[in-house]
Amino acid sequence: MATVLNLPRAPKPKGAQPSHYHESFLQKKGPRDRDYKKFWAGLQGLTLYFYNSNRDFQHVEKLDLSTFVKLTDDTARGNPQDTSIHFNLILWNQEVKFKAESLESREMWKGFILTVVELRVPSHLTLLPGHLYMMAEALSKEEARRAVEIPGCFLKVSRVEAQLLLERYPECGNLLLRPSGDGAGGVSVTTRQTLNGTPVVRHYKVKLESSNYVIDVEEPFSCASLDAVVNYFVSNTKRALVPFLLDEDYEKVLGYVEANKENGESVWVAPVVPALPNPGGLRQPLPPSTVPDQDNPPTIPPVPPPLSQNDNETYVIPIGEAPDVSYENGDVLSLSQAVRTEPEKSAKPQPKFPKPSMVPKPELRGLNGDLARKPPICSPQTLLPTTRLADMKAELEEKLQKRRALAHLTGHAGDQ
Repeated sequence: MATVLNLPRAPKPKGAQPSHYHESFLQKKGPRDRDYKKFWAGLQGLTLYFYNSNRDFQHVEKLDLSTFVKLTDDTARGNPQDTSIHFNLILWNQEVKFKAESLESREMWKGFILTVVELRVPSHLTLLPGHLYMMAEALSKEEARRAVEIPGCFLKVSRVEAQLLLERYPECGNLLLRPSGDGAGGVSVTTRQTLNGTPVVRHYKVKLESSNYVIDVEEPFSCASLDAVVNYFVSNTKRALVPFLLDEDYEKVLGYVEANKENGESVWVAPVVPALPNPGGLRQPLPPSTVPDQDNPPTIPPVPPPLSQNDNETYVIPIGEAPDVSYENGDVLSLSQAVRTEPEKSAKPQPKFPKPSMVPKPELRGLNGDLARKPPICSPQTLLPTTRLADMKAELEEKLQKRRALAHLTGHAGDQ
């Protein structure tokens, strides 16, 4: 019975362009670009999309405005007449240069970008009443979108994990939202900044009261959404705090740019790529060149030993939690101090005998005839041999004393 393959479906082309708050032609020059490149640009939410033409449905580039810092006017070098159409978009980790088609277009782009970023219609730009009305409509749509959307900087991590993320990826931001530990439905805000080279980590509690989020500070502040909580911290710190966003932006649909032979314009094409046949999820057989030989099995390399604690491993100690250096058993003696290899002196002194004649000291030899060596006292394996040597030494001293006493009595008998 033939198996029907489930091939991935390419997205169907839409009948209209994506809905943008504002769109027009815009020339862009990134940090790695040598010159400006013309795009059809569209602003939707906190993302600025770029298309090859105004008839494309798939963007080729995009910029995330959640790491916005500021907008500045730029003066074109070598062309003083072009100074009114250049402006720069400064983000947390890069600076992008733009060139609009006219002064009015430049002011429109600056106004819409500031509206979605600051959630208010700017009043310091040269705009007409109709332009301000369009920005007010974009503001209402953006507020409605954020009210039901979870911010990208909200991650389901613990307090320690949040600190580690902010420390390991400082280029992704310094403000992170996480679930609160009390289980009451609120959230916690973790921030990390650097003060004179020293990292400063702070945690803030946000309570959930009915349908509002209340930031627990000296003067509690109520927010209608989590995005409003993020905006409170960003705006009240003069944008020193930036929402944490990991760079995990990958496309799911394969596509490429193709030139139209009729009009010469470039279009975005998403071809249908057939999947490899694998009925029932069975494991694919290896090619003939990689099938292992049954007679000569491959040699399996030895498994390396696990790393010890003294190896160079990258571990991070959470800020504010210093290692405990006090232990209950801090006065425990070392093994070399606890082992006593010399026999204890008896309480009663031994009787003194006259000094006998010189008698050669017997040599201690082992089973193989070699001289017995005194084992080192610092090794735990020498505990048992050391005890036996001490007993042997005591026995030899006792025999030597008897021999000396016998020699002494024999000497007195000869004198008489």
